[in-house]
Amino acid sequence: MILPLGDEPNPRGVPVVTYALILVNCAAYLFVTLPLSFMQPDPEDPLVREYIIMVFESMSRPVSERGAQVIFNGLNEYALFVFQWGFRPAAPQVQDLFTAMFLHGGFLHLAGNMLYLWICGDNVEHRLGRARFLAAYLGTGVAATLFFTLFAGRSPVPMLGASGAISGVLGFYFIWFPRNRVRLWVVLFPFFMNVVHVPARWALWLYLIGNLLPFLASAGTGGAGVAYGAHIGGFLGGLAVAWGINRRSLRVRPTDFGTPGLSGAAPPPEGSLAALIEEGDYEAAATRYFALPVDQTRRLLNEHHSLLLGNWMAAKGHARAALVLFQRHLRDYPVGHAAADAHVGAGLLQLRAFSQPTAAYQHLVEALGLEPSPKTEALARQGLAQIAALQKFQLNSM
Repeated sequence: MILPLGDEPNPRGVPVVTYALILVNCAAYLFVTLPLSFMQPDPEDPLVREYIIMVFESMSRPVSERGAQVIFNGLNEYALFVFQWGFRPAAPQVQDLFTAMFLHGGFLHLAGNMLYLWICGDNVEHRLGRARFLAAYLGTGVAATLFFTLFAGRSPVPMLGASGAISGVLGFYFIWFPRNRVRLWVVLFPFFMNVVHVPARWALWLYLIGNLLPFLASAGTGGAGVAYGAHIGGFLGGLAVAWGINRRSLRVRPTDFGTPGLSGAAPPPEGSLAALIEEGDYEAAATRYFALPVDQTRRLLNEHHSLLLGNWMAAKGHARAALVLFQRHLRDYPVGHAAADAHVGAGLLQLRAFSQPTAAYQHLVEALGLEPSPKTEALARQGLAQIAALQKFQLNSM
């Protein structure tokens, strides 16, 4: 058994939407699932007949009077509630896409989902902001259900649970916080029982493979009552949106330097920008650089000039422009000493200008793995020490 216990680093503050989603899910369990689970349905309720027919259809068997009585004897009001408000591929309803996200099959189902949301939700919410995080949660939850429906066909069995939406959160986490560390309680009784720290991306690969294998084995229709297709669909949805946001960030055109009217012109030769930088006319170089379409900036500057211009922007308070330039530098030159410098530049901006310590952590740890110069390594470690001091819980030293 492998059970996640927490992650690090985490931003300070209260992740309001994450906690609200946990509260709503728990309230639905306490005030809907539990009481209805102990209530016997009225045999005259039309939903009872529909439910019994659904069970036999899912078993591909004709309805028999004795079989119907056996099913009714084990039926409770919550099963009918789920039948009405869970998402059924055979009878899709728009509102069911959302109500199904807040219903669970039992306490363990609820506890497992809320544990993952509690661990990963705060970092993603902090990165996206509250409104966008809520939209991403609900949107990837809907995408997860629709992805599952592609393989479930006309299944009459209702699907429920927050797993698809939470898998979407994990998809965001996979893209944005790969260098985070996750605490796992690993139990291989009686040989091994201990808490281990692993990179977040390793833990998420385990999650993905653990869902992909049964998804393929069941031909996407689910197995043992688990909608693995929804988990995969939500995860892919989170990956796609996070990747798209990353791509869009490269296309940001900061307004710090105005628009000199060069956006439709051919790119200036490298020598002209290089000459401006060499002469120390960084204002003009930045103005000409950001007037160009993003695709025309690929390797327009060499590593040295790119860093000079980015560092000048950061020093002069053009934080957004500097971050964009460092990100484009890493797009063009992802390895080497210069990449370490760009990672540190981006990380310190994320930390000090944009109050995104977990995003900064990714850059600073990455820089340490690129054999940085002593000065760059010292700056990275200073940033990591500052991040550690900002955490809710103390980080282990790097």
